[in-house]
Amino acid sequence: MPPVFRFAPSPNGYLHLGHAYSALLNFDSARHSGGRFLLRIEDIDPARCRPEFEAAILEDLAWLGISWEMPVRRQSEHLVDYRAALEKLSAMGLVYPAFESRAEIARLVAQREAQGPWPRDPDGAPLYPGAAKSMAPDARARLLDSATPCALRLDMAAARARVPDLDWIEHGEGPEGAVVARPQAHPEAWGDVILARKETPTSYHLSVVIDDALQGVTEVVRGADLFWSTSVHRLLQHLLDLPQPVYRHHRLVTDGEARKLSKSTAATGLRELRAQGASLADIRGLVGLVRPA
Repeated sequence: MPPVFRFAPSPNGYLHLGHAYSALLNFDSARHSGGRFLLRIEDIDPARCRPEFEAAILEDLAWLGISWEMPVRRQSEHLVDYRAALEKLSAMGLVYPAFESRAEIARLVAQREAQGPWPRDPDGAPLYPGAAKSMAPDARARLLDSATPCALRLDMAAARARVPDLDWIEHGEGPEGAVVARPQAHPEAWGDVILARKETPTSYHLSVVIDDALQGVTEVVRGADLFWSTSVHRLLQHLLDLPQPVYRHHRLVTDGEARKLSKSTAATGLRELRAQGASLADIRGLVGLVRPA
């Protein structure tokens, strides 16, 4: 079977040079290997995702000379798939509701840090500090019955107890640039990650492993900032009996101060660069890619 690559942007802003690099790298890899290239729109956040951004994404990709198979998978059209996965994890006793608001969690973290350092995940966010996992069943049932907003979290300790040591096949590089062929997965470093919220019925971690499996993606080529997220993805793949793709994490395109690009950075936005007269060859040169033979 031919390898299957994908590019999966979120329509919550306009594409920049970093997106161009990842999209072109996936597209070139698919062409070079005789594989398939898929486009997926990750629009699970209704508060930030907008139709005009999706239209702009399609326009920018076409301008880059990128074509993709149809139909495009939009996550918002497949919530039933994520719900089924969530129910499977729940039936295994691995999901619990946490009712604290973001403000309450920030307050709890501040209380913990007043007594000493509180652990943080690889992205620098504090681990969940609440006690919802040990809440009395009747108290939990009352809150659920009253439709109190909650986040559904993965019981990481219980999930980790179910699986052996995990690793993944890596053809790229880690955050520090080192190449490790089979990195060890450490999902516990992320704590009890959120799998869904009331306003967002799935999370990035859950939806990305479901989408990759259902679309038959065999090669995940993405930025090095997602390197350690792979630990959570490998855990979910194992728990849900999903196939394991091969991963290739690539360098990030940064600004003049070595900072990761943002969708709000007009100087590196594709629409702005195109309006200034940049060509496809210019874009490839800016991100360090030559046109494939």
